[in-house]
Amino acid sequence: MPQPRSITRRQFGLVAAAGLALPAGLARAQGAGAGYPGSRPVTLVVSWAPGGSTDFVARVLAQGMSATLPGNVVVDNRPGASGTIGHASVARARPDGYTLLLGVNSTYAMARHLFPQRGYDDEAGFTGIGRVATTPIFLCVNNRLGVGDIRGFVALAKKDAGKLSYASSGAGSSAHLATELFLRSADIEVQNVTYRGGAPAVQALIAGEVQMAFVDAVTALPLIAAKQVTAIGVSSAQRNPLAPEIPTIAESGFPGYECSSDFALLAPAGLPDPIVQQLHRAKMAALQSPEVVEKLRNGSIFPDPGTPEAWPQQIKAESAKWGEVIKSRGITLE
Repeated sequence: MPQPRSITRRQFGLVAAAGLALPAGLARAQGAGAGYPGSRPVTLVVSWAPGGSTDFVARVLAQGMSATLPGNVVVDNRPGASGTIGHASVARARPDGYTLLLGVNSTYAMARHLFPQRGYDDEAGFTGIGRVATTPIFLCVNNRLGVGDIRGFVALAKKDAGKLSYASSGAGSSAHLATELFLRSADIEVQNVTYRGGAPAVQALIAGEVQMAFVDAVTALPLIAAKQVTAIGVSSAQRNPLAPEIPTIAESGFPGYECSSDFALLAPAGLPDPIVQQLHRAKMAALQSPEVVEKLRNGSIFPDPGTPEAWPQQIKAESAKWGEVIKSRGITLE
C-alpha cells in the first residue's frame, strides 16, 4: 500500500469539511498491522491435496514462519480444478493477513490461459509476498526404450514420427507444459496420454505404456536411483546438485530451455504494507533457517526467495511465457 502523501492547505480544508475523514484514514494506515498477528493463527491455504510438493513446501514454510510470527501458521488444503478453487477462496478473503496462499506457477501463471472463467484475477486479486522456492522437473524415459540421452530420444521420435507417447496428469500442470515446450523446441511430435494423477502417469512410464514423461524431482530422484526409469535431462537452468550427472535440457542442444515448479507466497489484494513487510521478513527468516533449507533440499526443492516489489513483474513474465506456449501448441482442457 502506498504511503500517505502530503496535502495542500486547500485539500486539507476540503477533507476537514467532509468530517475530518483524512486524519482517521491516516490513523488507520499508520496503525495497520499493529499487534499483528497476536495469538491468532494464520491460515496458509494450499490449493492441492495433501502429500504433493506444494503441500510439502507449505508445511515446511509454515513451521519456519511460526518461529518468527507470534501466532502459529497452519496449513489448510483446498484442492480442486487445477488449483483454482483454493486460489479463488483466498482472493475472496479479508486482506487482514490471517489468510495466505502458497501458490504454484501451474496455477498462478498457467491456469488463467485454460480457465478463463475461474472467478478471480491472478494479478489484481492478490498481494504478492514474493517467490519462495523452486524445484526442477526431470525428463525421463522408459528403460526399455534404448536411449541414454536427449539427442537419441529426439532422433528416435523423428524416425518413428507419431509412434511414441508421453504420460501426463492432465492439461495445465507444470510437467505437461514442460513437455509441450520441449516438443516445440525439438520440433517433434509425441502423443499425449492422460492419466488421473501423477502417480498413475509415473507407473505407466515404468510399465512401458508410454515412453516418456516429465517427472517432478521429488518423485523422479528415488526412481532414478533405483534404476526404474532413465533420466536424460533436467528442466532447470543448472544441473540438479542431487543428480549432477544428468545434463540440463538447455546444454543438450536446446539453449534457453527452462521450466520448473515455482512456489510463491500470496495474500488477498489490499493487504496493508506493514503486514506485507512483516510477512516478507518472516518468510525470509524461515528460508534462511538451516533446518528449513535442509528439509526442502532433501525434497529437491531449493529456496529462491523474492520480494513483494519484484512480484508483479515476475508473475507477468511467467504468464506471458506460458500463455504463448499454450497458444502455439493448441493446448485446451481435456
